[in-house]
Amino acid sequence: MSEKKTNKEELLQTPKGMRDIIGEDYYNFQGFFEKAQEISEYYGFKPIQTPILEHEEIFTKGVGGGTDIVDKEIYSLKTKGGDKLAMRPEGTAPVMRAYIEHGMQNKPQPVKLYYYGPTFRHDKPQKGRYREFYQFGLEVLGSPKSIMDAMVIHMGILMLKEAGIEKVSLKINSIGDAESRKDYLKELVNYYKKHLSKMNATDRQRLKENPLRILDSKDPNLAQINAEAPQSVSYLNSASKKHFKEVMENLNELGVDYELDHTLVRGLDYYTHTVFEFFTETESSVDDIESKDGEEVVAVTKKLALGGGGRYDYLSKSMGHKKEVPGVGLGLGVDRIVEASKNIPRPRVNKKAKVYFIQLGTEAKMKSLKVIEILRQNKIPVRQSLSKDSLGSQLAIAEKSGIPVTLIFGQKEALENSIIVRDMSNRSQTTVDIDKLAKYLKNL
Repeated sequence: MSEKKTNKEELLQTPKGMRDIIGEDYYNFQGFFEKAQEISEYYGFKPIQTPILEHEEIFTKGVGGGTDIVDKEIYSLKTKGGDKLAMRPEGTAPVMRAYIEHGMQNKPQPVKLYYYGPTFRHDKPQKGRYREFYQFGLEVLGSPKSIMDAMVIHMGILMLKEAGIEKVSLKINSIGDAESRKDYLKELVNYYKKHLSKMNATDRQRLKENPLRILDSKDPNLAQINAEAPQSVSYLNSASKKHFKEVMENLNELGVDYELDHTLVRGLDYYTHTVFEFFTETESSVDDIESKDGEEVVAVTKKLALGGGGRYDYLSKSMGHKKEVPGVGLGLGVDRIVEASKNIPRPRVNKKAKVYFIQLGTEAKMKSLKVIEILRQNKIPVRQSLSKDSLGSQLAIAEKSGIPVTLIFGQKEALENSIIVRDMSNRSQTTVDIDKLAKYLKNL
């Protein structure tokens, strides 16, 4: 029987929904970021990093009431000066704030930005989801053109595929402009009022505050009702139809497969026109599935959401800006991508060691860092165990590492400014002057 943890024990564990990212996991996150950054730069995007803390109203006004982010997921705090701040729960509103604050509307439009970093939501942690999670985002600000929607979607698919996600599927929909949405919402509310008896308390509240969010309900009792709900594409005006048609034509030209999903709404208030989500297939592990009466447990394939986005032409005004700034963007959930990837790219900083450096004796240990620095300047990755004194223990580590070349730097070599280069495959070795070491190793 486990005892309740003491306060001291709890202090030595991460808070619920948080985690440390260590070693290979860290490299995987960095590897994804470098790949996504590379694609972004090729498409003309430039980096931005917004603060983790923003004024809370950026999210309450921009994201809107009746959304999970605003209603229950924001980590908020009040400063000693009385300011109400929030840890960013999403990246789009902060980027729009930065666009306005720094006068980016005076630059050639559109402004194309990418960002990466931790995001915070106080929701219930699920498989592949955390309260502190990492997002990579793209934002295109200052253009209403449909080609921008298609470009962002295309880039998202490229990032996922080149990050080792083997099967990527795309769902898209259009919720139209303000005029189209007004007519659609009226019809949607009338439809759901007929099914109030089957709706839970959360969805009844959504009917009052944000009816679109009901389409995204996880309540199994609403699955069939949502499937038969009015479709937003049926209420698009001519301008919205034209925009969506052009997006699909551009995706067809790129050879991008997609599925039209009328229940896809991306329930944040700032979305207009195109909305989309990326998925991959994942197999549930045996541990995730309950066995009944000793029956054989069979893994089930299900879709895992990896990110999504859409157009948000009304966000700037909802945040208090005088002018509308048309925009479109996406956010990718890096935690889930790293978990689902079969072959995450290696980050550039994570170089496979070419040599193992061994030192022996006081004089050699003192000069060791100079030798390692020569190797670093010549871009020769090296592993070492300078904390060790015994030749035997260092050779044992070198053997286990599998690194093909070992450098042995003893007292005699330190005095003669030379080093022994040993081929670990056949135990042959050569003494080389340190000033010629880098060239010798590169020629091996």
